[in-house]
Amino acid sequence: MFGRDGPRRSDNSKYYDILGVSKNATEDEIKKAYRKAAMKNHPDKGGDPEKFKELGQAYEVLSDSEKKELYDQYGEDALKEGMGGGGGGSFHNPFDIFESFFGGSSFGGGGSSRGRRQKHGEDVVHSLKVSLEDVYNGATKKLSLSRNVLCPKCKGKGSKSGATSRCFGCQGTGMKVTRRQIGLGMIQQMQHVCPDCRGSGEVISERDKCLQCKGNKVTHEKKVLEVHVEEGMQQGQKIVFEGQADEAPDALTGDIVLVLAVKEHPKFRRERDDLFIDQTLSLSEALCGFQFTITHLDGRQLLIKSNPGEVIKPGQSKAINDEGMPLHNKTFMRGRLYIQFNVEFPDSGFISPDQCLLLEKVLPQKGSKRISDAELDDCEETTLHDVNFKEEMKRKHQHHYREAYDEDEDEGPSGHRVQCAQQ
Repeated sequence: MFGRDGPRRSDNSKYYDILGVSKNATEDEIKKAYRKAAMKNHPDKGGDPEKFKELGQAYEVLSDSEKKELYDQYGEDALKEGMGGGGGGSFHNPFDIFESFFGGSSFGGGGSSRGRRQKHGEDVVHSLKVSLEDVYNGATKKLSLSRNVLCPKCKGKGSKSGATSRCFGCQGTGMKVTRRQIGLGMIQQMQHVCPDCRGSGEVISERDKCLQCKGNKVTHEKKVLEVHVEEGMQQGQKIVFEGQADEAPDALTGDIVLVLAVKEHPKFRRERDDLFIDQTLSLSEALCGFQFTITHLDGRQLLIKSNPGEVIKPGQSKAINDEGMPLHNKTFMRGRLYIQFNVEFPDSGFISPDQCLLLEKVLPQKGSKRISDAELDDCEETTLHDVNFKEEMKRKHQHHYREAYDEDEDEGPSGHRVQCAQQ
């Protein structure tokens, strides 16, 4: 196209004809013509995608003073060769031109992804396992994940040129409807995702597909999240990373939501902001006093001891203030640490008479009454047997249930017992 005297002239009237304006049209006249034609031919309103694309290219050139001057002087070929400071061989996406012209507006109907630009992407929910120590002291965890991101090469367009066409298989709706007759006068209608555009409503020609994402508009990215587990957080509490989920074209990126799952601790039990621990005492410790240590969740050693002369009963509890869980967002406040005591009796089943006399002198004889020899002569001797009370009650209950069932089997429909016929 280049001659000895400079670039050859080519067609410089096409873009004016597309917009329907004269070569002497003012800037306002060009804008008005584009507005009217673009609204009429927008694919979301049932317009021709190719015509819409041509309108965008024409307006892009004629609305730019440098490109327009180059086009008026040398024609379309000069633009394609990228002559001049304002020239360029490739055009912007016609949808981007339309939206920049109308201030980002888009249509809601038609099924095009342009009309669903503000659709919110799905949130991704993960369970984050943490220990009781983590939520007591606070911790930082690292979570590795893989997610979809908009292709950096085509910026999520899927094509080299940035242009897409409406899918003719589904007319841009992303869905196809098939019908089949299943009986006389009965037709079954089924809706399914369009296989041509995979539900996007848009298609990209094979030659124009982005080489990096293969037209998928997204690529995979590995990401490491640094998760801060705060002191006092509760089971099931959520940590949200806004806008960190899978990216998708024309959609707001969803969130990554981490749900805390606190693992069971071998020693401590948590209930809201309080901690509980079980401690077994020997009978002598329960009666004569005890002293032991507890390793707390932050590694501190707590000395636990009874008051002088204090007797601990089986099932009794004690509490230590401010040694429970820190309150979330109020870590200067803490719950209580409860110690629940269990008294373990000696394994030996017998105590010598001498030991009994010593215990009788020390231990109170509440409600006890010494029986006289005369009263003993009138009593009948009994024998005590060891028994598991819970198991005994369970066995008796099952036996009673079987008897009641057998009794119901012997009764007729009227509720009376069925008698055998006499011969």
